[in-house]
Amino acid sequence: IFTPQDPLETVREKCEQTEHCVHARERLEACETRVGSRSETTEDCTEELFDFLHARDHCVAHKVFQSIK
Repeated sequence: IFTPQDPLETVREKCEQTEHCVHARERLEACETRVGSRSETTEDCTEELFDFLHARDHCVAHKVFQSIK
C-alpha cells in the first residue's frame, strides 16, 4: 500500500538536517537533559524550542511552495 507523504513533512525533515537546525536542536536537547537532571528547577526549554522551530520554519518557508504543485 502506497501512502503519499505530506510534502510539508518531507520539507521539514530535510530542513531539520541543515546545519542551523542541527545546532538549534542540539541546544534544545542539551537544555532538556539539563532540566531533566534536576529535581527542582524553574528553568524550562521554551526559548530553545522556539529557536529550533523558528530555524526549521524559516527553512521550510523558502522550500515548501517549490514542492507543492
